[in-house]
Amino acid sequence: MKRSKSFVKTLRAAPKDESAKSAQYLIRAGFVHKEMAGLYDFLPLGLRVLENIKSIVREELNKIGCEELQMTALQNPEPWKKTNRFDDQEVDIWFKTELSAGGELGLAPTHEEPITTLMRTYIESYKDLPVYAYQFQTKFRNELRAKSGILRTREFLMKDLYSFSPDEESHEQFYHQAEAAYKRIYERLGLGDCTYETFASGGIFAKFSHEFQTILDVGEDTIYFNKDKSVVLNEEVLLPEVLDELGVKKEDLKSARAAEVGNIFTLKYKYSEPLGLEYTNKDGERRPVFMGCYGIGISRVMGVIAEKYADDKGLVWPENIAPYKYYLIAIGDEAEKLAEEYEAKNSETILYDDTSARPGEKFKDAELIGLPFRLVISDKTLADNSAELTNRQTGETKLIPLSDLKF
Repeated sequence: MKRSKSFVKTLRAAPKDESAKSAQYLIRAGFVHKEMAGLYDFLPLGLRVLENIKSIVREELNKIGCEELQMTALQNPEPWKKTNRFDDQEVDIWFKTELSAGGELGLAPTHEEPITTLMRTYIESYKDLPVYAYQFQTKFRNELRAKSGILRTREFLMKDLYSFSPDEESHEQFYHQAEAAYKRIYERLGLGDCTYETFASGGIFAKFSHEFQTILDVGEDTIYFNKDKSVVLNEEVLLPEVLDELGVKKEDLKSARAAEVGNIFTLKYKYSEPLGLEYTNKDGERRPVFMGCYGIGISRVMGVIAEKYADDKGLVWPENIAPYKYYLIAIGDEAEKLAEEYEAKNSETILYDDTSARPGEKFKDAELIGLPFRLVISDKTLADNSAELTNRQTGETKLIPLSDLKF
């Protein structure tokens, strides 16, 4: 991709009302555009990152037998009223609207009710179970405070997976498969060494749920962990009876700020019973379907990665999710000719800065945008059939033969 062909330009200053490092850099580097508090447009570079994150999540979920679908964001209130979640003033996060012909609709903050209702059409017998269905869907939540850029917004992209099992035993088998898949996902996203599965309050769903928390200075949560991090807890489950059950003492725990990047819940019959999702078992008896749900905030994960790895020069993207692999800079007429050839053959892996900016400005943009490698070709390096390669994460620069370049 040639930078001269893109409408997106880097900015020297971010909006003054953005305090999070990730938000400042994502805006300045041209990954997102801020519409207003809690609302962001994803520009071409940012969209490529989102798609790379989605691809990793999709691959790992498909491996464990999940199927992808796409549901509507506009919601019929009736199923939500049956579970008392449409008019609950204590947790009123709905954006609501009305049809011109009359009648109220909502913009979905999550999809337990509609997917449970949908499954009534497709689940009738034990032969139809289990079902594991997921989507990548825009969610809407009327947050009181939207802050930290794309870490907490009012409109965001989420992966939500729902499991439908005949009983608790088969649910538990899949639940552990989902846990393992989540760990592989975070490893591939470059968050494996700083993301922990934590015990969290299960609320009305279960004794415990599990959250995946990434240690982050600007995170909104506080987690507590023992010496070897074999037990990690959220602050709200730091109760004497919980500590006793897990065999740990409060005085032996350390704390850290963290950002939630995923969660998994055992729902049991919370939605299947009021919404009438049943199946006929082998004995001909009608039974409610046993459910679970599993979420990952895709756009939030992008913000966490940006925040986690950015330095004082700009963004630093892990290679697996970077929008391009190389930021290519050419200095000199012969170098520009070769750069044109490289970009034409490798437009999906090369972002070629063919603008009229000075080399020093291009170097700064390369650091701000944060692609894994900066590749500099000059008439001087071409004399030795080589190029200068800089690793954005380590800062290491070396000359390599052109024949060793792997696009």
